[in-house]
Amino acid sequence: MAIELLDEREAGRLLAVEDGAVVGFIAYFVLDAEPHALVAVHTVVEPGHEGRGIAGDLVGTFYGIAASEGVPVVPLCPYAASWAAKHPDRAPVPPAAVVEAAKAQLDADSGQW
Repeated sequence: MAIELLDEREAGRLLAVEDGAVVGFIAYFVLDAEPHALVAVHTVVEPGHEGRGIAGDLVGTFYGIAASEGVPVVPLCPYAASWAAKHPDRAPVPPAAVVEAAKAQLDADSGQW
């Protein structure tokens, strides 16, 4: 069965769903300050589903969502940062000021993810 990717913005999750079950997700938040970047905090693939490209599909889709909204991605998640380094054509480097603002927002409210 195909993996469906669902953006649950209110919950701060981009979900990978297969046969009605969540098999992976990106936990994220939207930066309060302009330009309202999407900030990837954590990428998870559930046990038994690793090695199928789910994490890469999640991150690629996450960057696609940001591009369609005209905002940068701040990949604070190590997996998302690694993916971005391997795909510079699809993952533009965010401005340093945006990265610092994202880190400050996360530090101020780590419960948001």
